[in-house]
Amino acid sequence: MDKLPDIFRNPLGSAKGIFYLKEFIFSFLLLLSLKSTSQPKLEITEAKKDFGSVKRGELIKNTFEIRNTGNQPLLLTEAEVSCSCTTVDFPKQPILPGEKVTVLINFNTATVYGRQDRIVYLYSNDPKGRHKLRYKGNVLTK
Repeated sequence: MDKLPDIFRNPLGSAKGIFYLKEFIFSFLLLLSLKSTSQPKLEITEAKKDFGSVKRGELIKNTFEIRNTGNQPLLLTEAEVSCSCTTVDFPKQPILPGEKVTVLINFNTATVYGRQDRIVYLYSNDPKGRHKLRYKGNVLTK
């Protein structure tokens, strides 16, 4: 009987050679890499807005277009603002791959004046973490 040493056997025990082990490892690594590339990806068309000069007391509405360029649904989970003069409205439903949505940032100028440069952080299930939306302009006192 022709027996091969154990080192040449595949993990399932048949004596077909070490090549089955190599195929098994290659297939496992391929599946692992495919799984890691399957994820949502948040892309912002224009992440910076300039609203110019406005009179104090105006409500500024900044819209930002968000697109999911990944291959899994994107979930916007939270928006972090730096002051109470800013509110954020974003969709709560999943954004499917290829879809685009609008995020609305309202900036109330009633309590501020002068040069304004504000940042809103948008959180999602994108592996890159938070994304920055920025708006700036000048609020005139009179």
